[in-house]
Amino acid sequence: MPKITYIEHNGTVHDVEGEVGSTVMETAIRNAVPGIEAECGGALACATCHVYVREDWFDKTGGPSEMEEDMLDFAYEVRPTSRLSCQIKVTDELDGLIVDVPERQG
Repeated sequence: MPKITYIEHNGTVHDVEGEVGSTVMETAIRNAVPGIEAECGGALACATCHVYVREDWFDKTGGPSEMEEDMLDFAYEVRPTSRLSCQIKVTDELDGLIVDVPERQG
């Protein structure tokens, strides 16, 4: 199972295992990672699962779709590597993925 590291705004690190085929958001929720609210449950209808993908992982996760970019307009402090974690599928290739959780969600 791929390992995903979530780093909270305050620096707290959460190393968890993700299930291939699930999403980075679902993995965070299953492991009670603080800061990932996921109010819409992964329906791409909010921006409360916003994360910053580390630059060295951004190409592996792929960029946001046009629809995801529209939802990121509702997120706070969007950066070039911002993604909605509900849109990142967990794959074996993402073993070791590191994402930073923003201070607050949209």
